[in-house]
Amino acid sequence: MELGLQINRFAWPDGPGRLGAELAAVARTAEETGFHSIAVMDHFFQFSSLGPQEDPMLEAYTTLGFLAAHTSRVRLLTLVTGATYRPPAVLVKAVTALDVLSGGRAELGIGAGWYQEEADGLGLPFPPRAQRFEQLEETLRIALRMWSDDESPFVGAHFRLARPLNSPQSLSRPHPPVMVGGGGERKTLRLVARYAQACNLFPGPELAHKLAVLREHCEREGRDYDDIEKTMILPLDVGSRGENVDALLTTMGDAAELGITRVIGAVPDVHSITPLEIIGARLVPAAARL
Repeated sequence: MELGLQINRFAWPDGPGRLGAELAAVARTAEETGFHSIAVMDHFFQFSSLGPQEDPMLEAYTTLGFLAAHTSRVRLLTLVTGATYRPPAVLVKAVTALDVLSGGRAELGIGAGWYQEEADGLGLPFPPRAQRFEQLEETLRIALRMWSDDESPFVGAHFRLARPLNSPQSLSRPHPPVMVGGGGERKTLRLVARYAQACNLFPGPELAHKLAVLREHCEREGRDYDDIEKTMILPLDVGSRGENVDALLTTMGDAAELGITRVIGAVPDVHSITPLEIIGARLVPAAARL
């Protein structure tokens, strides 16, 4: 099992003036200690479970470009992009640029979006849920078309592209891996089976059921279930002295038995670096054996 770091808070004690230097140190340490990937949220406001809306929040793709410049191996992605927040072709160009400049390390993490308050606050579109899922599917179709060098016009119910040119093309071939986040059984997991290379699910008693539903969608779509990477979001709170490592390994071991191969999670006080060093010394090697 591999570990991915999610950075979901930027309200660090030294403030914006030190944020760049501290973020670079976090990224370098995560890579050195064996993390497989680094993800950031694609949000513009913080949300209530993590802090007040006014907390600092960096724009995702600018941040991923910065992280690319300070790393050389880790995969880079959002967990996950709201499909309605950027025109689809602009999103594809952003992920492609990240892939080219990082040497082929980009992934597209994407979902239908949910945070209406930030959309309303910044004047971004936020259509009804059914339409957001329609736009998500069209965005996935546009992405795969642009990464396939097909410049023929795209005409959908929500988007029209006269010439979906993508130059330079991504270094990842046939395209950067696509992760569709969420466990919705009728729509989200169907989109995973039809378009994606990875899913992202939550731990808990429903995990086995969600994976069974994904397998059923794969059968209907004629897709090999084993071709899809199964990832799970899990807070990586190892404690100040590593006292939580064994409990985390138990949870991860249970998930590994169900087929989860990557756990992605936020690390409390990640800016202090020490938790990353504990994870590198104790959790990464133990997870690799699962």
